[in-house]
Amino acid sequence: MKPLALAVLFFVACTDAQTDAQTRRAKPSSTPVVVAQGLQVPWAIAFAPDGRMFVTERPGRVRVIEKGALRPQPLLTITNVVAQGEAGLMGLALHPDFARNHFVYVCYALRPGSGQAGNMNDVVMRYRDTGEALVEPHPIVQNIPAARFHAGCRVKFGPDRKLYITTGDATDGKIAQDLKSLGGKILRVNDDGSVPAENPFSGSPVWSFGHRNPQGIDWDPKSGLLFETEHGPSGFDGGYGGDEVNIVEKGLNYGWPVIHHNQKQEGMRTPLLEYTPPCAPASAAIWRGDLYFGCLRGTRLQRVRLDPNDRRKVLGQDELFPDLGRIREVIAGPDGALYFSTSNRDGRGDPASNDDRIFKWSGDK
Repeated sequence: MKPLALAVLFFVACTDAQTDAQTRRAKPSSTPVVVAQGLQVPWAIAFAPDGRMFVTERPGRVRVIEKGALRPQPLLTITNVVAQGEAGLMGLALHPDFARNHFVYVCYALRPGSGQAGNMNDVVMRYRDTGEALVEPHPIVQNIPAARFHAGCRVKFGPDRKLYITTGDATDGKIAQDLKSLGGKILRVNDDGSVPAENPFSGSPVWSFGHRNPQGIDWDPKSGLLFETEHGPSGFDGGYGGDEVNIVEKGLNYGWPVIHHNQKQEGMRTPLLEYTPPCAPASAAIWRGDLYFGCLRGTRLQRVRLDPNDRRKVLGQDELFPDLGRIREVIAGPDGALYFSTSNRDGRGDPASNDDRIFKWSGDK
């Protein structure tokens, strides 16, 4: 079969239960507004109780937007970050008790020779916010396998107040099935980095495994389900396409690299949704009952319409804002709006003069 025919055959393919979920190009009734511009690869966003918006820039800066303006000086500049390929300063989360303890968590690729053994690694660090700077760096999780590509590094606190960390396979697929490796996993730790007693593998931070490059996680407040987005193979490691949306559950194996796309094998989970050609999903946010994520290669905001009565069922999908370029972070704001960032200055986009930008969207009227 010719490559074009294959692409048509697999376009937005889904598991058997989802084959009736249609995808459409939608034109929203309202326009997103620019909140900040002139950023360099804004990777993650988090909101503080005092109204400030924290933003990571992949070259190694933590920025703050307050009262509608971007502060000219970063809260933090990390000098030993490796900003190459897909790696750099990435994940960001604020402690659930931030108003009391002012703890900020970041995940980044650490330069070799910066205190960890071996090659490049990802590290999750905790800082304390003084209002003017992030101080008192403290390691939470170290020695996460990393490389220029497949670096994972999304960090979020769950409804259970545990810290969840996505990790990539660092271009070495076999480690995703190795429970002794932290690569190719979703990790779950206490806020101090210790391992919760109820984790599925005794003494291990591993919550789920068999992941290639998970980039987005968020919890559905109605069902408690954890939704995840993940990049599929890039040709050199198992075909083309196969980007995923999964529902992640305790101790389960999501198959990589043994299975991918819509392949099935006993003891391994096939994705809820699969995308070929790839869209490069880079985030995840549950907002107004649906799942949203940014698409890098797909250059759009994707809306997955979930069944209100069965949260494991997809009713359809919408492709939004295809004219903004590569979209990375997506997060529901405390004001009820959806915020998302472009990633046009990451070396793979076509940046406008005011990129990268953060947008606020109030949704369809």
